Amino acid sequence: MKIKTLTSAVRMLSLFVLVSATCTWAQEREQLHFKGLINDYSPSTVKGGPWEMHGQWAFDIHGESDFADFAADMTMSDYAITAGTPDATAGGQNAHTHHIRLTNVRVIWNMIGCPTFSPATTRGFQITSTVNLITGNGSNALFEPKPPATMLQVCITGGAEVPYSNMTMVFTGPATSHFGPQAIHGVVRKLLADDGGH
Repeated sequence: MKIKTLTSAVRMLSLFVLVSATCTWAQEREQLHFKGLINDYSPSTVKGGPWEMHGQWAFDIHGESDFADFAADMTMSDYAITAGTPDATAGGQNAHTHHIRLTNVRVIWNMIGCPTFSPATTRGFQITSTVNLITGNGSNALFEPKPPATMLQVCITGGAEVPYSNMTMVFTGPATSHFGPQAIHGVVRKLLADDGGH
């Protein structure tokens, strides 16, 4: 009887240690905060294009889970047209803003399906989901229904020297009529880790 009780006590203690260690590891995982800039152009085939795109973005991975939030705030303006040809020297027209949000999206820890580069990026991760918000000058974007229907893939990639150097956004759905179906490129400027005070 004593051996049976001792065996049960050892099993319970082992289980307690395992659960405690797992909970401690989950609590101590770092939150990662990526920030950067967007500088790109839309194709000339989209309505009003080509558009010049500039902005900033943030990508936050929650340390306690594999979920992330993404936000991009950008300005767009079209080229002036001289003799029927886009003229970059004439200054932008039709300037406007967009705010884009993805919230609480599961992180996929690979680059499968992400845009490619030359030279190639060799590591990275991504999120893909329906946008939670996409605005035009602070209101719902004219091309986007309510609730939103546009899908957005965001990839963070890099290489041996700079593990996280590139950010891409690829839209599918209604937003492609304005942004285009191609990758919109940005740069990673900052990576901050927050261990929650540990």
